[in-house]
Amino acid sequence: MDGADKGLQREEKPEAALAGEYVGPEGLMHCRVCHAPRQCRIRLWDRERIVPCLCRCQEEERKRRERQMEEEERLRRIRHMRAVGIQEKSLGGWCFEVAEDTTNVRMAKRYVENWEKVKEENLGLLFWGDVGTGKTFLAACIANALIAKGVPVLMTNFSKILNQMGWLYSEERHRYVASLAGFRLLVIDDLGIERNTEYALEQVYSIIDERYKTKLPMIVTTNLTVGQLRSPEDAAHARIYSRVLEMCTPVHVAGGDRRKAIGKEKQDLAKRMLLERDG
Repeated sequence: MDGADKGLQREEKPEAALAGEYVGPEGLMHCRVCHAPRQCRIRLWDRERIVPCLCRCQEEERKRRERQMEEEERLRRIRHMRAVGIQEKSLGGWCFEVAEDTTNVRMAKRYVENWEKVKEENLGLLFWGDVGTGKTFLAACIANALIAKGVPVLMTNFSKILNQMGWLYSEERHRYVASLAGFRLLVIDDLGIERNTEYALEQVYSIIDERYKTKLPMIVTTNLTVGQLRSPEDAAHARIYSRVLEMCTPVHVAGGDRRKAIGKEKQDLAKRMLLERDG
């Protein structure tokens, strides 16, 4: 055996155990916790080598770190999807956890629970009712719950979409409309408040029709009644509302104006805090 081989063999022998290790009877390092070896022997180029390996403790720690990194990446993606998808930032905290247990809330929860079937069948919802009854709240709860599951959702309104499209050339507008297909669910809040120009109505129809053609679901909220949607004043609105009713199941959201109730509570609180007498 030449000097080089002797030197190589000396390097392969463990010189001293590190903290938490000990040398086993076979001459390999072992973990003091799980007692599994942290070294193993392999044959390489007709020679036996001693190489490091993971004991059970180290393997479990490796898996734990992998799970932690995967969870951090999942949460990062969700934060990004929420930042992009929920354009009205105040809606980002609206969720089922703070919702009352009503028939509509339970229905909205089932929509999320059955999302795969909903997506497959292209089932949309149309929340309609008076101002302040909670239509936007229900839609936002669904949007946030799906985003938390990793589903790309865009919640916006046609006024914002039209403002974004206003600076685009014709071909760019087509690409913008097509890009909305990247969102598995499109939530349109307050249908009916957008501008009534010929250009605006044409763009609104193109977006709704694109969802129809690509078989992607949509949720719409509106203060209009189903009767108004079925009997619009002109043909331009008729084809928009007809497509919406074809894609979305109407759900009446009844009740009083919650915005007024919340406003009254804040006024009462302000009076108690600011107008109370000292002493």
